[in-house]
Amino acid sequence: MDEIIEILSGIHPEIDYETEDALIDKRIFDSFDIVTLVGELTDNYDIEIGPEELIPENFNSAAGIYALVTRLMEE
Repeated sequence: MDEIIEILSGIHPEIDYETEDALIDKRIFDSFDIVTLVGELTDNYDIEIGPEELIPENFNSAAGIYALVTRLMEE
């Protein structure tokens, strides 16, 4: 989880990722941020994030992103 927060902090360092749970819903992250994040996650964790995974519940929080990465690493 710490590595995911580090990646997120590289995109928007001003956000408290420990508590924020509406990165998409509050429009904190835009489409460019998501593309950047998906690229970082793909490179760092050697996973494939398909278009069906690009839903707000997977990207609204660090915990949601962590759950997505964990699930994809197990597949």
